Amino acid sequence: MLKKVLLVALAITVVACKKEKEEESAVKTAQREVLKPIEIKEFGFNLNNYIVRRDTIKSGDSFGEILAKNNIDYAKVYKIAEIAKDTFDIVRGLRVGKPYTLLCSKDSLQTPECFIYQPNSVDYVVIRFADSIQAYKEKKPVTIVEREASGVITSSLSEAIISKNIDYQVAYDLSNIYAWTVDFFRLQRGDRFKVIYEEKYIDDTIYAGIGNLKAAYFEHNNKPFYSFKFQTDSVNGISDYYDHEANTLRRAFLKAPLEYSRISSRYTMRRFHPVQKRWKSHLGTDYAAPHGTPIKATANGTVTKSGYTSGNGNYVKLRHNSTYETQYLHMSKRAVKVGQHVTQGQVIGYVGSTGLATGPHVCYRFWKNGKQVDPYKQDLPSAEPIRKELKEGYLAYIRPLQLRLDSILFDDEQEEFITSAE
Repeated sequence: MLKKVLLVALAITVVACKKEKEEESAVKTAQREVLKPIEIKEFGFNLNNYIVRRDTIKSGDSFGEILAKNNIDYAKVYKIAEIAKDTFDIVRGLRVGKPYTLLCSKDSLQTPECFIYQPNSVDYVVIRFADSIQAYKEKKPVTIVEREASGVITSSLSEAIISKNIDYQVAYDLSNIYAWTVDFFRLQRGDRFKVIYEEKYIDDTIYAGIGNLKAAYFEHNNKPFYSFKFQTDSVNGISDYYDHEANTLRRAFLKAPLEYSRISSRYTMRRFHPVQKRWKSHLGTDYAAPHGTPIKATANGTVTKSGYTSGNGNYVKLRHNSTYETQYLHMSKRAVKVGQHVTQGQVIGYVGSTGLATGPHVCYRFWKNGKQVDPYKQDLPSAEPIRKELKEGYLAYIRPLQLRLDSILFDDEQEEFITSAE
């Protein structure tokens, strides 16, 4: 009997010890989990594995100087830049005020292993050089949220947009969409608008600007104008805005290729050239504007020339159809290549003073049937409506958007609705 009691007691003791060890093990595991650092991921990297250094590009900074300050010799900097330039020209592409991140080794040397540059809030460029050199572009995950808004003009479109706490980009987009339909310098008090547009957010919380403006309604002098964005070429990703009857809101050509401060010289058969110091014809229109101002294609077309000559400087030439061509001279930088298709309003370069130029401007030249002419004296045709084979699909696509626009209330209508409901 005593033997049996002793065995039972021993068994209880063994079980108790085992349970105690299991509890100790569980506590230690929990402690390890608590002590384990939370994984921080950004740009596709686990930042816990690096010493992270963040900064912005300062005036006078260069890629070489940034790495040299962090103990990377110039020979390696040159090699990195040469390999990376097919992806991103890191030597010329850095802009003051833009953020960058250095991922450095977690040792006593803290040697940089990766350089990450953010030209905007969404895109980033990664250049890795710990072992082999790699360069690639990525985008942060972006969430799209659709918004609806309306407003009434009391003084200007921009004032009406800002008063509703809407991103100013919406005002810019509306002025572009209706550039040939509404005279924004002669808006009337009481003119009004409605918009359906997209906002972009990084990580669902960080605002990253405006996406597509999907549909709009603008009422000018009591006349309504609808506009809907529709993709007409899925291969080249070409979209444009059309009204509720599938007519385009654009004319064939913009009035000017940029936002300019003044016309410094018009098309003339006799002008005293400021550089060559002699009288000669000037078969273009000069638009003076600050250095770096974006130059836009005045109509859809294909790039036939993109290069440099001693007279033209950096220039681009576009063929729009069998009748019309345009050319843009004296650029500081070209933004398109030969053979590339461009859409009306797309940036094709930036204002400069290259070639035979005394100051920053763009010389805009216009051809009709192979002959240079004055664009201001041309009776330019309206742009073509949507293609017949796309019209039925377009009208079906815009139907729910038009219903949504019609259901958006203006402020005074909202007050009437609330009053009647009470």
